[in-house]
Amino acid sequence: MKYVVTAGHGGGDPGAVAQGVREADLMVELRDIVASKLRDVVDPTTKAPLHTVLTDGGWRQNLPLAYALTLVPGSTCAVELHTNAFTNPAARGVECVSLPRDRLMAQRIAQAIARVLETPVRGDKGWIDQSKTARGRLGFVRAGGIVVETFFISNPEELAKYQARKWPVASAIVEAMLA
Repeated sequence: MKYVVTAGHGGGDPGAVAQGVREADLMVELRDIVASKLRDVVDPTTKAPLHTVLTDGGWRQNLPLAYALTLVPGSTCAVELHTNAFTNPAARGVECVSLPRDRLMAQRIAQAIARVLETPVRGDKGWIDQSKTARGRLGFVRAGGIVVETFFISNPEELAKYQARKWPVASAIVEAMLA
């Protein structure tokens, strides 16, 4: 199986910045943890890796989106990790934006993250149809991937909870991708 895990906001784009924390930095770290956990899945008999895992850069590196888009074709599952942000610091929740064909996977990922972070799922059980989002047409989604809005970086409580639980969040994402 081929899995793609990217961090969004590649190159020099920091993404959302709140409370002195950059979205790109948080999501590169999460990408690296998720990719490592996927690579650790091995055949119990031979101990050979069961999956090919591609990322949009090496450890702590985040290449531009144009590169990430080249990884998606032919993948079993491709996720691009993000955080949401809003002017209201009480905004909270998790959602995944995808094409309708990836709705069930998107819902599975969003619900898994929501359980760990004890936050609500947004949209249709965690899924947002790309055609119905204010974000417009997302290149990663058009390529066949899922954009994961992990939590609201602008919500101090969600940010603190995420930082305390990033490893369980990564495990939840991996379990959902492999289900």
